[in-house]
Amino acid sequence: MSDSLLGEFLRARRGGLAPEAVGFGSRGHRRVPGLRREEVATMAGLSVDYYARLEQGRERHPSAQVLESLSTALRLDDDARDHLFRMAGVIPSPGHDDASERVSPDLVRLMDMWPDNPAIVLGKAYDVLAGNRIAYALFEGFQHGPNLMAKIFLDPDARTFYPDWPQVAANTVAGFRVLHGAAPGDARIGEVTTTLLERSPEFAALWSRHEARTKRLESKRFHHREVGGLTLHMFAFEVKAAPGQELIVYHAESGTPSADALTLLGTLAAAPAR
Repeated sequence: MSDSLLGEFLRARRGGLAPEAVGFGSRGHRRVPGLRREEVATMAGLSVDYYARLEQGRERHPSAQVLESLSTALRLDDDARDHLFRMAGVIPSPGHDDASERVSPDLVRLMDMWPDNPAIVLGKAYDVLAGNRIAYALFEGFQHGPNLMAKIFLDPDARTFYPDWPQVAANTVAGFRVLHGAAPGDARIGEVTTTLLERSPEFAALWSRHEARTKRLESKRFHHREVGGLTLHMFAFEVKAAPGQELIVYHAESGTPSADALTLLGTLAAAPAR
């Protein structure tokens, strides 16, 4: 991982932490938002010069103890802490190869046994590697050049499809940042990142924040052009047999309008193409 990326991460997280949140108050004029370098250094028990070298990329080998101190000082959660360690090269980054992008036929058959639950398999760059019929009906067009990032940032209908688009976009970029940190030299991840930086100002703005967190159990709202609004619970599972893959399964609470809409979507998905 390039040292400049570690510095960018530290600067971004320092800039996003309000002085009042860590007890410094707002004394004096601040030229930039967030904390000063000396404030982070003090909280982490480091010299200002050493911390400056970290941000500038001149210090190449911070210890695990230093990284733990910085994690505490910058109020990083577990995902962001792990990302910091990977950026510094302390946690080995798992490798990915082309085999990790092939989905097991057994997993595909399993997903097909869930006609009422949209299910997709995401690859290392949020490419949609496989899905069941109702998932393709929910995420229209995925079977034609599928990538979740492109769906969110480049599809002109994304803000209608995702009523909570700002939250969805921020969470997805934070998850993608974790993938980028785990495999910084991966060609496909680099390709998706470059394309979005060039074509989506919204992605570029979120990317510059250096937020890193994995998916958690959550509810997500959709608006489908044929069945209307749905609120679905999302479950994410690592595919142990294929490192880098994630299985995402959606579920609606029984007896709700969302469950009715999902049933209707399943009926439409099962109907023969005309």
